[in-house]
Amino acid sequence: MSMDPSRRSLLKHSGAAFGASILTSQIAGASRGLLHAESSSLGLVRLSFNENPYGPSPGVAHAIQREFNRLSRYADSQAVQHLTEQIASYEHIPVEQVVLGEILEFLGLYLGSQRGPGGEFVYSTPGYLALIDAAARVGGVGVPVPLNAQYQNDLPALSGKVSQRTRAMYLVNPHNPTGTVNDGEEFTRFLRKNSQDAVAIVDEAYLEYAEDFSSRSAVSLVRDGANVMVFRTFDKIHALAGLPIGYVLAPRTLADALRKQGAGDAESLGRLNIAAASAALRDTAQVERTRNAVAHERKIWLSVLHDLKLQHTEPNANFVFFNAGMAQPKHAAAMLSQGIDIGRAHPPYANWARITIGLPEENQRAQAALRHALEESVANSTSATE
Repeated sequence: MSMDPSRRSLLKHSGAAFGASILTSQIAGASRGLLHAESSSLGLVRLSFNENPYGPSPGVAHAIQREFNRLSRYADSQAVQHLTEQIASYEHIPVEQVVLGEILEFLGLYLGSQRGPGGEFVYSTPGYLALIDAAARVGGVGVPVPLNAQYQNDLPALSGKVSQRTRAMYLVNPHNPTGTVNDGEEFTRFLRKNSQDAVAIVDEAYLEYAEDFSSRSAVSLVRDGANVMVFRTFDKIHALAGLPIGYVLAPRTLADALRKQGAGDAESLGRLNIAAASAALRDTAQVERTRNAVAHERKIWLSVLHDLKLQHTEPNANFVFFNAGMAQPKHAAAMLSQGIDIGRAHPPYANWARITIGLPEENQRAQAALRHALEESVANSTSATE
């Protein structure tokens, strides 16, 4: 009996090659259709982790396939060097000032342990606390500063907390969970001044979602030799949350010190993570498409919030933040009953909710669920007063 070419070809290839074809198919399917099908089949739309639903560059699937037959090998230093040089070129910064890795926790441990316990870490609250929590484990002391009336980093108040005890300042811009960005010129002046007293760490995980991100980035200060560090991640706009990897741009002495402690080690980064990041960084068109798609959906979200007369921030990220008029756990439960997972509360904003911007059809479901939750809340309040 004759055998068709596809079966003959399949049997000729090794199990590894077969696995590679399956892996490529799965990764290439991380597109809108597959992600939507995944949400629909589960009956749940997850809009709680600020993930990018548009998926990574198609080049990521090809890069991973090329590495499939080498999965038995640890990542090598040549791959790390190539990605480091690629990032340095992209950021227009010396390669020696680039350190790879999802490094915030590592950085907190390192800075918190320098010069003994008691060093202070000034940060905005509520916020993302991986670095602050890590520093606390080795004796660091967090110094939280509330956001200002515009739900931005309160730069004058933060400056007022900097002292001889300050080990570092940690600022997220755009902020999480509010999505707000500080005025570029004011932020630059703040960093330039206060970094003379302690290193300023700027987490720009979401900044590439802003249309004017290049002019807002603190990388220019790193290039100028200021005592400033900038963290970026491939998890967000590059959609590599499943293969997490990031990098920090730092003063040369600090970058060298971090590498000496093991930061950016090839084995800890992972072969597939490195290959995926390299492919993602090359595809600037995919980043632009994602930025535009998210901006379009964000505009619709803000219009909905305006129509519902819900107080909200003006976000420059891939999520919205608004006052739902009810305790967040109650609101989250109401949304979950409609198949929308919006995650946790962000104290002290007890009635505020953060919702990740999903695919258009996911956003429509979430917006319908929000309307239903609000109507139900009004109906319950009315019946309670009768």
